[in-house]
Amino acid sequence: MNNLAALPAWAALLTAFLVLLGSALALTGNIGLLRFGSFYERVHAPTLGATLGMASILVASIVCFSALQTRPVVHEILIGVFVTITTPVTLMLLVQATLYRDRLEEKDPLEKRGRKAGAPSGSSDTAA
Repeated sequence: MNNLAALPAWAALLTAFLVLLGSALALTGNIGLLRFGSFYERVHAPTLGATLGMASILVASIVCFSALQTRPVVHEILIGVFVTITTPVTLMLLVQATLYRDRLEEKDPLEKRGRKAGAPSGSSDTAA
């Protein structure tokens, strides 16, 4: 606890701001997960929220521990690199596996959203 008292005010404020920003970005991604309807829409929002939220929180950690130890802390850079690489790769693998399954079952992924295969995204199936 004594080390936290040694944290300068500018570093504490910057760390708090970055942690709140990262948490808000992660929450936005999770709300997108609940809001969107189909699997293909749902996998995109959490990926962006997790990546951007993680980056903000890791920068906050770098600022905090660099100020406490008076030297740069770069362990977080490795964490950021690994999460930034693995999150989109996992997204692509999940989507490819789902597309493969849908093709085997002869399902059209666009029908899950209530659209026809050739219809633009703004149009509906019924014309008024």
